[in-house]
Amino acid sequence: MNGSADEFLPTRKSLLTRLKNWDDQESWRQFFDTYGKLIYTTALKAGLNHAEAEDVVQETVIAVARKMRGFHYDPALGSFKAFLLLNVRSRIADYLRKQCADKRRTEPLPEPPTGTDIVARLPEPGLNSFEALWEEEWKKSVLDAALERIKSQVSARQFLLFDLYAVKQVPIRKITHSLGVSLAQVYLAKHRVGRLLKEAIQKLERQMNGR
Repeated sequence: MNGSADEFLPTRKSLLTRLKNWDDQESWRQFFDTYGKLIYTTALKAGLNHAEAEDVVQETVIAVARKMRGFHYDPALGSFKAFLLLNVRSRIADYLRKQCADKRRTEPLPEPPTGTDIVARLPEPGLNSFEALWEEEWKKSVLDAALERIKSQVSARQFLLFDLYAVKQVPIRKITHSLGVSLAQVYLAKHRVGRLLKEAIQKLERQMNGR
């Protein structure tokens, strides 16, 4: 993800307010750096190709920009996360409709049952719904940003031990042998960095939901 971890936060109300100004390039850059990769990856996993996924990112940003000037954010009515999901979902559904139309022109396909929404037929390998796909990618984005943020709060060695053991799940005996550290050092790093990571994730989730 582009930008520093601090730039991943900013769906607090202050940023949403600044986005009402289309000429505020810094705020829009922060928004794009924060959510661009999330939107792009979600679109790919929903069944779009590279070019289509990039278009979804751009079109989502444009759609959000158009809505921002008259947008009044009220957390009681739902999170920013849910607001963004609806916009991304709509853009992806447009491309899936186009894909279906293109296929019908080249090879006739049976019509779906009456009333079947295109979004309900989003490709969902291993997932139960589009919302589950969005939630999975959201959590990955939060985790990446939280890991980036806590790097400066611990030593390089402690972060490496935590990353190898808790994130990449390298066998602990392999870690102790290759790095010349003790089991206690690995467990200590896991405990300390893990606590900081949990706190960072909780804070990011609150801020990204505009709370």
